[in-house]
Parts: sequence; structure tokens; C-alpha cells
Amino acid sequence: MESYNRNDDLLHGVSLSVILDFLIEEYWFEELSELIRINCFKSNPSKQSSLKFLRKTEWARIQVQWLYVRTMKEKMKK
Repeated sequence: MESYNRNDDLLHGVSLSVILDFLIEEYWFEELSELIRINCFKSNPSKQSSLKFLRKTEWARIQVQWLYVRTMKEKMKK
């Protein structure tokens, strides 16, 4: 039986930088900080500081990737 995860497919080949660009354009930092409660989105937010934090912090990176997948799936439905 082949294991297939659609979430992995949506993330395949997409860098964290591209994911963050997409989410910032879609939600802006203010809404991102409400959706995912991490300080890098709330206190003096910038793409660079967010990338640095997310690359070091697996739990936060997983939440950002989950939001990206969820948002992409919603867009695909439209």
C-alpha cells in the first residue's frame, strides 16, 4: 500500500521563504499573529526575523506550513 499525503504534495519544492511571502501577502503580519501566536509576527515583524525564528523552531514552522496548506486548499476550492 502506497503512503500518500496531500499536505506533503502541496509543500513539495516550496521553500519556507516562498511560504512566508505567500502568507504575508495573504494575511499581513497583524492577522498572522492572531492565527499563529508567535512573537516574530507580533513584535517588530519582518520577513527576515520570521525566517530566522522559523528555521530554528520546528513547532512554529509546522504551524506556518499547516496554515499555508490550509490556505492553498481553500484557494483551490474556489
